[in-house]
Amino acid sequence: MTQSGTRKPARAGLSRDRVVEVAVTMADAGGLESVTMRRLGTELGVEAMSLYKHVANKGALLDAMIDRVHSEITLPVPGTPWRRAMQQRAGSIREVLARHPWANGRMASSTSPGPATLRHHDAVIGTLRDAGFPLVLVAHAFSALDAYIYGFALVEKSLPVDEPAQTAAVAADMARRLPLDAYPHLAEFSAEHIMRAGYDYGKEFPFGLDVILDGLERARRST
Repeated sequence: MTQSGTRKPARAGLSRDRVVEVAVTMADAGGLESVTMRRLGTELGVEAMSLYKHVANKGALLDAMIDRVHSEITLPVPGTPWRRAMQQRAGSIREVLARHPWANGRMASSTSPGPATLRHHDAVIGTLRDAGFPLVLVAHAFSALDAYIYGFALVEKSLPVDEPAQTAAVAADMARRLPLDAYPHLAEFSAEHIMRAGYDYGKEFPFGLDVILDGLERARRST
């Protein structure tokens, strides 16, 4: 809507890609709950019913939005050593979810995955298979890696601080308000680790990822 309250003029050449692009932008700004067909139509300058020429329903729109998010994830390059490929993929997913936090928890929920989603999964499976992973270990690897990557991104997003520099101050404030003499191990952990200069929770990500990759490498060699 314009400032005068009138509907925005319809934009020429409305397409499915444009509908999905604007829906993703809306979700990035206000969460997935902010995306309704009526609001999306208003943003695009069309009646909500016009959107159904491009997406069958709200569920189809969400599937298309998730596929758009998948398209931003860097695919493993054929020939890249499997461990490096998984590290690059993990880092890329983490960056993508930082831009689109609403997508976390929904990346595997579609029963009608789009082409970007299918390419992504096929590339990951192909990388692991080329490295000698049997199918059952491919399934284990996919499950363990995605649980860690998406879980870490969810925890990272839920932290009460946005910048690493704020962590020590927040931890110190919590310490002042809690009877830490009753929680000696927590007190030690906070004082000797969390509140030290330079602590950054995000730096935990590669350590945990390497632990999983080490385990997968051992399993691969034992097959």
